[in-house]
Amino acid sequence: MEFILSLGIGVMTGSGVWLILRPRTYQVIIGLSLLSYAVNLFIFGVGGLKVNAPAILQEGVDISAYTDPVPQALVLTAIVIGFATTALFLVVLLAARGLTGTDHVDGREQP
Repeated sequence: MEFILSLGIGVMTGSGVWLILRPRTYQVIIGLSLLSYAVNLFIFGVGGLKVNAPAILQEGVDISAYTDPVPQALVLTAIVIGFATTALFLVVLLAARGLTGTDHVDGREQP
């Protein structure tokens, strides 16, 4: 399971970096989103998952049997901030396209 998670994080990170290096702004926005999803998966994976563990603290149960809730809270917060940032980037993209007439990052068409 760890191999699949690390492979998914690697593919998403590589794809995100590749898209960020593209000349069009929409591809850059999608690349940033993929990078944020990869970071979220990484943080979520660092917290670890426990299968068949009780969700509520009970007496007599070892505390190491529980999943750390801090990474889950961080990822949830990062998802909300990521949606807001993506919406802001899309508005800036539309405004820049309206002003320049192109969707290239530098504002001019490539030969």
